Amino acid sequence: MYHHVKKLMYTVRVDAPDPRFGNMLLEQFGGANGELAAAMQYSIQGLNCDDAARKDLLMDIGTEELSHLEVVGTLARLHLVPMKNMRDAAEADPLIAIAGGGGVNLFNSMGNAWTADYLKITGELDVDLRSNIAAEARAKIVYERLINFCDDAGTKDALQFLMTREITHMKAFAAALESMEKPAFSIGRIAPSAGVVNQYFNDSSGTGEMGEIDTRGPWNEGAEWEYVESPALRQNGSGNAVHTESAETAADGEVAGDIIYENSIPASAEAIREALVEHLRDLLHAEKQLVRALPKMARAAQSLQLREAFEMHLAETEEQVERLNEVLNLLDAGNARLKPCKGMLGLLEEGEEIMADGKKRDPYLADLELIAAAHKVEHYEIASYITARNLAFQLRMPEVSRLLQMSLAEEQNSDMLLDQIGRPLTSVLGRPAAVV
Repeated sequence: MYHHVKKLMYTVRVDAPDPRFGNMLLEQFGGANGELAAAMQYSIQGLNCDDAARKDLLMDIGTEELSHLEVVGTLARLHLVPMKNMRDAAEADPLIAIAGGGGVNLFNSMGNAWTADYLKITGELDVDLRSNIAAEARAKIVYERLINFCDDAGTKDALQFLMTREITHMKAFAAALESMEKPAFSIGRIAPSAGVVNQYFNDSSGTGEMGEIDTRGPWNEGAEWEYVESPALRQNGSGNAVHTESAETAADGEVAGDIIYENSIPASAEAIREALVEHLRDLLHAEKQLVRALPKMARAAQSLQLREAFEMHLAETEEQVERLNEVLNLLDAGNARLKPCKGMLGLLEEGEEIMADGKKRDPYLADLELIAAAHKVEHYEIASYITARNLAFQLRMPEVSRLLQMSLAEEQNSDMLLDQIGRPLTSVLGRPAAVV
């Protein structure tokens, strides 16, 4: 919920309006590195953020950026005032003077309309924080250049304040990133290919009249770096002698020239098919066990929302059973016997104990324990469907992959719904007892 306070975050004073400088200011109003872009980027990242603490950071700074937008807009409007009735001033930018009446609009200094393409939002918190640090650095430089082109003392004071806040935000984002304690280059979840990740390719070579000198530094020597000289020339079989340092072949890779390429370990299609069928037999038994367990979990739920979530997932699970049977038929394994899923049996046995204990507990706590049991079930199913889908990819069977992906998406959505239901219950438990 937003509330506008009729007071600028920083008091603006313009002694000598300059329409041309007002046009420059629009870069920080509707430009790629401007305040609106920052406000929208951080706020939408915050909406997507599952980390409550860092979500608060993103929403705080996103909201402050809207205050900065108001300051920049007010500055720009005051500088553009002469365009309203002075021909010479209007000629500085006819678009602003004629189409906009001498006021601000969501355009940059070149008259290009603001666009959501400016926003950098990935949904990966550490990646987004790095984007935000870079965005604040770019904005700081823009403010610095605006200050250098400004002669009005009051305007320079306001710009100095805004520039300083960019550094404040950079520090906050950097501290939030550091507090996640993730290794610097552990981006995403899939590990990079060993060997290849530490190869530096000298792809711009030549000296004297042929080009600038090749240089060495901590970006291509020492530590784990392997320096590969002119790989394109080596690949084409031409060029001078090739120099490499400490080349090592990855365990599952091959060397062409001095460049390591990663390959999957070869496996026959029949072996992959057998592994997939075995996995699906296990998964089908798991889903059938869950069809029997979900009605009990729904009855045990104290929260109406949680009960409805279990009932909805029961209907999805029944469809998933049909989908698995369809997949087995596509693999000519429709008559395959079920494989008892010991993992799911264990998880459901644990769930039975939680439901029994829940009758003696506070209803909020009982539901949280039930949600925890359901999360474990969902994560087991998610892991199973990911593996089955990846095996289907290997077999080049798009219809099988599509059906498994549908079930995977349902499990992931169900897991997210459980999280949404559980958060308010946690906040209820955290409240102090009422004083009678």
